[in-house]
Amino acid sequence: MDTKLFIEMLSIDSTSGQERAMGEFLVSCLKTPANTVESFEVGDGTINILAKWGEPKVYFCSHMDTVPPYIPPQLHSDRITGRGSCDAKGQVFAMFEACRRLEAEGRTGFALLVLSGEETGSFGAKAYTRDCQGGEIVIVGEPTDNRMVTASKGTKSFDVRILGKSCHSGYPERGVSAVERFIDFMEKVRTTGFPEDKVLGPTTYNVGLLSSPNQQNILSPELTFRIYFRTTFASDAAVCGFMESMKNEFTEITARGGDTPMEYLTVAGIPQTTVAFGSDAPQLHKFSRRALCGPGSILVAHTPDEFVLLEDLEKAAGQYVKMYKELTK
Repeated sequence: MDTKLFIEMLSIDSTSGQERAMGEFLVSCLKTPANTVESFEVGDGTINILAKWGEPKVYFCSHMDTVPPYIPPQLHSDRITGRGSCDAKGQVFAMFEACRRLEAEGRTGFALLVLSGEETGSFGAKAYTRDCQGGEIVIVGEPTDNRMVTASKGTKSFDVRILGKSCHSGYPERGVSAVERFIDFMEKVRTTGFPEDKVLGPTTYNVGLLSSPNQQNILSPELTFRIYFRTTFASDAAVCGFMESMKNEFTEITARGGDTPMEYLTVAGIPQTTVAFGSDAPQLHKFSRRALCGPGSILVAHTPDEFVLLEDLEKAAGQYVKMYKELTK
């Protein structure tokens, strides 16, 4: 497998919001004698790319944007490091390699769809769904260790504002600390028994954007944060109900939405797994069937040491060819 194109892709900084140069590069480099290549404006200055070989039944799909900071690529004996190597330029490269192999066999009926903005809200996927037709099958590329995902957790995000009453911290009985109310809130989250899921396991959560701007000698009059749940088939509705029940005269909660847990298409003979991370797949709901699979490990994605093994890229390209053949029998 010639990795020259992959290194060129990784050499372009396509941090979310800055991926247009990557998209324009793909418009030219994805062109072959047997396909057509189009670009579509997303509306935020970025573009989506669609390369088609005939009338597609199977769409290979991944994203061109990456998380910050940009890290230049390095080629090693067994791997390639750099930002996007496994999330998700490795998927784009392996999918294009699969398309070239199918083209060399004289096959048609497939496409490569490369989207922008996955890391910041799936804006490219949402724009594609809004403006374009779907299709029969889409195979979404994410780092799954080349295992086909059977199911993925959902997400639910909420902005929370907790109010207190400010006073001198030497006389706390004269006020109410929003921080103390936050601690009580989180204790209820921790002790709530969301139902365990037989497939996806426990519900998890994380708190971010935590802010209480009071001085150390003043009780906090206000505290804000965002809480982000990873939900399961058993808990998705329960989480929404729980957060609704936590509203009161000093606790404001705004639901920011999210995705529901999903089941995915699989192919016999390819190893399977479940995942707890999100992807563009939920937004591509105009496709009748959706699969999720790709090279690399989610455990090194978004890290300073992000990498993909060369043998995993080769394996991924072969598996994508196999998926196409099995799904078009």
